[in-house]
Amino acid sequence: MTKQQRLDGLLQDLGSVLVAYSGGVDSSYLALRAHQLLGARALAVTADSESLPEWQRRQALDVAGRFGFAHRLVSTHELKNPLYAQNAPDRCFHCKSELFARLVPLAASLGLAHVAYGAILDDLQDYRPGHRAAAAAGARAPLAEAGLTKSDVRELSRALGLPTWDAPASPCLSSRVAYGVSVTPPVLRQVERAEDALRALGFRELRVRHLGGGAARVELGAPELPRLQDATLRARVLACVAEAGYAHVTIDASGYRRGSLNDALRDGLDSGVSSAHDAR
Repeated sequence: MTKQQRLDGLLQDLGSVLVAYSGGVDSSYLALRAHQLLGARALAVTADSESLPEWQRRQALDVAGRFGFAHRLVSTHELKNPLYAQNAPDRCFHCKSELFARLVPLAASLGLAHVAYGAILDDLQDYRPGHRAAAAAGARAPLAEAGLTKSDVRELSRALGLPTWDAPASPCLSSRVAYGVSVTPPVLRQVERAEDALRALGFRELRVRHLGGGAARVELGAPELPRLQDATLRARVLACVAEAGYAHVTIDASGYRRGSLNDALRDGLDSGVSSAHDAR
C-alpha cells in the first residue's frame, strides 16, 4: 500500500472533515485530497488573523477557487491573548488553541465529524507546542498518520497540478519575532512590509527576523545568496528593509535556516534546560 493509499483510506474512514487550511504546501494538498475523496463532506477553513500575510490569504483563496473545493475564512484573535502576545517559546500553543477553539465548534455545527490539520511526518520529529494544542482539541493529522514527508507531499501536489508544490515554507508572521519581543499588529505589519519588499526584488525564500530594539536580520535561501555579490542589489536589500522601519539591518551570511530563532532555545536544551520550541 502506498502512502497516498493510506491517506485516502484515513480520509474515507473519517467520513467528513473540516481541514485547517493555510494555503501552504501541506494544507493545500490535504484540503484538495479531502475534497476529491469526500466532496461536500469536506470543508477547508482558513484562519484569517493579523498574523496571516496578505499574499498567503490571496493564495489560499486562489487555490481553493481554481480547484473548486469548499472554503471559508474564519476570524481568529490570538493577539488578544496576553500569553500569545508576550511571545514566550510556547506561543504556538496559544495560537493553535485559539484556532481549534474556533474550528471544532464550527465543524460540529456543520455536521462534520472531524477537524484535521496539515502536520506531516517531518514535523513530528521535533517538539512543537502547536501539536500539543491540536492533540488537546482532538484534531487529526492525516498526512503524518499516513507517513507522508514534505518531499512526498510536494511530489503528490505536483502530480495534482497544485501550484503550491514547490512553494517555500510559509509559517505565520509571528514566527519572525524573536522570543520575548511582544507580538503586536504594528510589529507584524512591519515584518510584512519588509518581506514584501524583498519579494518585489525577486527573492523567493526569505525571512526578516524582527529582533527588537529596531533591529532586523535578513535570511535568504542559500541558492539566492550569490545574488548579493551584486553590490547594488545588496544595498537595495538593506535599504528596503530599513524603509520598513528598521534602524539596524544585517544580512545573515549563512542564509535562511529553518528555526534560526530557536538557536538559543536549543543551546538551553543542550545544557539541560527544558524549554518548548517550534520551527520557524
